[in-house]
Amino acid sequence: MPNNESNGEFERVERVEHVEHPRGHSALTAILGAGLVIALAGDGYLLVRSNHLEDNLAQMQDSTQTQMSKLSEATSSLLNQRLEAINADLRNAQDNADAAVKRSRLEAQKQAKDLSQRLQAQQQEVSGQLTDLKDATTTASNKLNEVSTDVDGVKTEVVNVKADVASTQTAVEKNTAELKRAVGDMGVMSGLIATNGKELDTLRELGERNYYEFNLSKHDGSKKIGDVTVTLKKSDAKHNRYTVDVLADDKHVEKRDRTVNEPVQLYVGGGHQPYEIVVNEIDKDKIVGYLATPKVKMARR
Repeated sequence: MPNNESNGEFERVERVEHVEHPRGHSALTAILGAGLVIALAGDGYLLVRSNHLEDNLAQMQDSTQTQMSKLSEATSSLLNQRLEAINADLRNAQDNADAAVKRSRLEAQKQAKDLSQRLQAQQQEVSGQLTDLKDATTTASNKLNEVSTDVDGVKTEVVNVKADVASTQTAVEKNTAELKRAVGDMGVMSGLIATNGKELDTLRELGERNYYEFNLSKHDGSKKIGDVTVTLKKSDAKHNRYTVDVLADDKHVEKRDRTVNEPVQLYVGGGHQPYEIVVNEIDKDKIVGYLATPKVKMARR
């Protein structure tokens, strides 16, 4: 029994499935048809889209080609302009270089001409100097001959001069031997003392000191002797004494009661050797003598 029931149910199911199968087939067919329509529609859309893209691509290619042509033309024009500018600059540079070369050539020619003229002038000057030198040489040669002729006479004169010098030297030595030395009023040993004009000339010939003769009276007042100023204060002819005031280095020094031929000494300017006043003659209100000063003034240490 159970098996019969089971078979019965199976049969019922099979019948039911057999009855429902035509419906599923129709639905499947509809779905397949709709899918086919959709696929065909998609293919059409894709076909249209593809055609549209091809048109856009063609347009873009045309536009790109046009732009490339314009860019090529612009580039060519710009290059041509640039090339023309460069060519113009090269032509200007060449012109400037040619002008500079021309100026340099003209300047060089001018300088060469000036140099040639200066050389010619110098040559003429040197030629003139050579001529003058030749003339001077001739003149000098003639004078040399004349001098050579006079040499013998000069030699004779030299011999005579030597004899005169020897004679004078002998006389000076003799006169020097007659001169005296004395201690001055400041206790310093004096140089040689002259007591008259002849002996004073001998001292001058020796050249050891500077000598200034003076004739001073009371009426003269102050008198400049050498680089000192002397004023006669008193003169006593009977006792051969005198008094003087000496102004040296802005200082007054009175030498009182000095005697004839006594070296009256004073230091001036810090010198190492003293000045000496020697009076050879004393008259009433007048004295005559000389001032002796060192040749070189050396400061005392």
